[in-house]
Amino acid sequence: MVSFSGLEFLFRLLPVFLIIYFITPAKHRESILLLESLIFYALGEPLFVLVLVVATALNYYLGEKLWKPGNVPCIYGRQVRRRKTFLLLAVGADVGILGVFKCLAVFVDNALLPMGLSFYIFKMISYQMDLYRQKVPEKPGWKQAALYFTLFPQVESGPIMGYAQGGFGSGKGCSLEGFEDGLKCFVAGLGMKVLLADKLAILWNDLQMIGFQSISTPLAWLGAAGYSLQLYFDFWGYSLMASGLMVMLGYPFIMNFNDPYASKSISEFYRRWHVTLGRWFREYVYIPLGGSRCDKKRLVLNLALVWLLTGIWHGNGFNYLVWGSVIGLVIILEKLVYGKLLQKIPLLGNVYVLVLIPLTWVIFAVTDLQQLVIYFGRLFPWFGGEGIAVNQRDIIKYLRDYSIYFIAGISLCIPAMTRFWKRHKDHPLVMLLLVLVFWMAVYSQSVSAGNPFMYLKF
Repeated sequence: MVSFSGLEFLFRLLPVFLIIYFITPAKHRESILLLESLIFYALGEPLFVLVLVVATALNYYLGEKLWKPGNVPCIYGRQVRRRKTFLLLAVGADVGILGVFKCLAVFVDNALLPMGLSFYIFKMISYQMDLYRQKVPEKPGWKQAALYFTLFPQVESGPIMGYAQGGFGSGKGCSLEGFEDGLKCFVAGLGMKVLLADKLAILWNDLQMIGFQSISTPLAWLGAAGYSLQLYFDFWGYSLMASGLMVMLGYPFIMNFNDPYASKSISEFYRRWHVTLGRWFREYVYIPLGGSRCDKKRLVLNLALVWLLTGIWHGNGFNYLVWGSVIGLVIILEKLVYGKLLQKIPLLGNVYVLVLIPLTWVIFAVTDLQQLVIYFGRLFPWFGGEGIAVNQRDIIKYLRDYSIYFIAGISLCIPAMTRFWKRHKDHPLVMLLLVLVFWMAVYSQSVSAGNPFMYLKF
């Protein structure tokens, strides 16, 4: 597995890829990038690269049968039926591939789940749906379609970019300014991953090693908050690195996180968290089911199905189904019961999100349901917790050890920090800070084993 935050990638693979890419004439850069992307995936998954190649070839062939210029309507019934048949074949094949490997991972061995499978399969499904809806203005060539499916910055964990967003088919001109902007995003993401997420991961690992039955209630809440920040900076860091690489290569920046912890409802939180996945479910599942333009019973059914599928997508454990179901239930209640109240009292909405989201992340994190019950017993001891913790003062030690990471993490969750970054990212002091962050991250990686990104096996 090749990690963006690994020293091998930072100092060997990436420089070689970039040098070859930039010395190649613009009209041939897509060919070079396609080759580099396949090499990148093969280095991490030498066997499963065949799955990616076969799925790519199959989707390009079926996509050719679907494409039709946007200004040419389908007026013949036979033509409409033919396109629907090929769409069903394409989506069915993609869902089948995803389903087979998910089942193998559950019932045989989790190692049989190819890296990034869910992400590139979702891109393939969106590609077929956009072709069918005539949202792709020019017919994709095999090289452009294959590159879209396999782009090495996105193939592991997204973001899930739409085909039309990539500007495929034209020679990729790259500017020094674009490269610099992409590099800044990459370094910022690297710092979030290595200097924040990986450090906070130690706290969660410690709680697991101690045993949830032995931690105090304050430490249980600190652990929930720490895991919430760990997951955020791990995946936001990855998304910034991936999008930064795309900008360096001459492609557009894809936003995947938009200050989610500043949200005033859970619905808003998931519009801001993993933006491209939320957009995918909305455009290709929720809206085709009828969206919110229906009666209340159908609305409830649509939201329940979307969040059940979201839970299944995220993992193989039963806890992911529970997590998806809880989120779905809360969003349904917001839609039907108290959502307007949260909008009227923004502070109430902020507190509601900051309390409820960490609780749901605990469900997401603890795959053993028995251990999950114990953890919630620690969080709410007045509801029949698991007895008295071994060390009631354990919170003092962990606050002392991790307070700096919490301060830094909470500060970066404030929207004002995002606005500051946008206004001042070109300031010499900010650039100097990024240089410092880069070398601190490199040092941290050199003296530790390094943690893989949390979303690599989806």
